[in-house]
Amino acid sequence: MTNLTHHHIDARGIRLHVVEQGSGPAVVFCHGFPTTWVSWAHAMQTTADAGFRAIAFDMRGYGESDAPGDANLYTPFQTVGDVIAILDHFEIAQTILVGHDFGANIAWNAAMMRPDRIAAVFGVSVPFLQPGGPSFLDQLRAAGADGFYMFDQMTAEADVKWANATHSIPASLYWLSGEAPAELRWDPFDPDRHMLRLAPSAPTTIDPAYVQEMVRVFGRTGFHAPLNYYRAIDAFFAVANRAFAGCVIKQPSFFLTGAADGLNAVRSPTEESLRPTLPGLRGFVALDGVGHWPQLEAPDAFDAALVSFLRSLGERQRFNVCGV
Repeated sequence: MTNLTHHHIDARGIRLHVVEQGSGPAVVFCHGFPTTWVSWAHAMQTTADAGFRAIAFDMRGYGESDAPGDANLYTPFQTVGDVIAILDHFEIAQTILVGHDFGANIAWNAAMMRPDRIAAVFGVSVPFLQPGGPSFLDQLRAAGADGFYMFDQMTAEADVKWANATHSIPASLYWLSGEAPAELRWDPFDPDRHMLRLAPSAPTTIDPAYVQEMVRVFGRTGFHAPLNYYRAIDAFFAVANRAFAGCVIKQPSFFLTGAADGLNAVRSPTEESLRPTLPGLRGFVALDGVGHWPQLEAPDAFDAALVSFLRSLGERQRFNVCGV
């Protein structure tokens, strides 16, 4: 087992908690909502054992990293900047990004904005949203889909709804997992099937130590800053839909999702549907019986797909601007 090294770095004005393990080509992991770098612990170990330098961090607003109060400081313009600042701090010319949930959004946008620094992307649960035209939220508003879960997450009241981590962490883990019965599982379009309903327990497929750690961390930090990622979506697309309209991700990429993830109802991702905006797509996997937390619900299957992709890149592609 390779030892973990913890750093607290000044990433150009924001203090970030960064964790690394192993040596070799750099692989940077970006987590989503609501978790911390710990969600990548299993994948980091496997990645390090495979001959890579695994780097994860608490995204701004989470864990031991700084948590600005202003929602406008949580757009991909800032969060991609955090990734680049980490690379600069450790003098890493290029990296492969692995991102889940909001972390996937950051990974895709980093590849779009900084193809000179991002050699490849392994996206999890959230596909690339190509800028241009009405944003996906504006499309939902126009369609009258007022019950879509993100609209509730953007409200000030969401802070209170999530505040009790002893309830909200296991409940959200359960209802978004593949363990919840299909007819009751979280539905992003149905407010009656929301993720904070009373749950029988956290999913048995997820390590109880992870659940306890998340309850401890969010019991200390609260959820206001993490929820700011939702509140920043409109501000980002207001700019990105003009500046980056029609952009595609040409670097080598891979998309993995849980076949039972409720988010699939938003985009219904398939290899064929993703390829027009991901011309460098090298593979697509939907893990049966797995929900929104693939790296936690099925860590061995997740790690196998990730390491296979990393090895497929080859030494040359890891360190050159790929397909740009």
